[in-house]
Amino acid sequence: MSKLSFSGHSPLTKTHKYSIAGIATLGAAALAFTLVPGNSTAEAETISAAPVAFEVAAGKPQIKDVHASVTNQMATADQQVKNAAAKLKATQVAATKKAADAAAAKAKVDAAAKAKVEKDRQVREAASRAAARKPVYANNLDGWIRESLDIMKAKGIPGSYNGLHRNIIRESSGNPQAINNWDINAINGIPSKGLLQVIPPTFSAYHVPGTSWNIYDPVANITAAANYAADKYGSMDNVNSAY
Repeated sequence: MSKLSFSGHSPLTKTHKYSIAGIATLGAAALAFTLVPGNSTAEAETISAAPVAFEVAAGKPQIKDVHASVTNQMATADQQVKNAAAKLKATQVAATKKAADAAAAKAKVDAAAKAKVEKDRQVREAASRAAARKPVYANNLDGWIRESLDIMKAKGIPGSYNGLHRNIIRESSGNPQAINNWDINAINGIPSKGLLQVIPPTFSAYHVPGTSWNIYDPVANITAAANYAADKYGSMDNVNSAY
């Protein structure tokens, strides 16, 4: 027997079949009851029909609704998972950036500290080298002349040890506190002073930067006198008498 179908719909389900069978049974029972004569003395046979459960053929819409509900729940759960993953990733990215920024800041501080240490070391070494290079001069005529010669060399002032020594001995006998109170300069109120007997105006005019402004200072007196002699005579070496 071919399967019964309606207008191209799917074949009957088991539920449909039970429903149709129940209806057919009830119809047959009704027909048998009407066939028993009303005035018959015969005891009518009791016809009992088994209860038939009628099922509403609504399975497909219910399944579709459940499927849609499950699909929506899965989609919601999937979106929640994606949101949680995105939030976790954002947190991790922020933490990574924070760690990188902290590391960069620390590296910058460390570099600055290291640079300062290196600079301080270089300054100390430079000072040490300068101190090592700086000669120590004796606090006597020889030391004063030698120190003056080094300053004169740095300033481009000509003169020799012998030229300075010769004129110092003639002018003051090597006494840095010597003063002339009897020559014309003394009469004019500006006596010659110091190792090379320089008058105050000449000392001020030919003072060499870096030396003392005290006219009695041995080194300052020698370098100022040598500077004056270089301007007037070419060099203290060319001076052999009062100048």
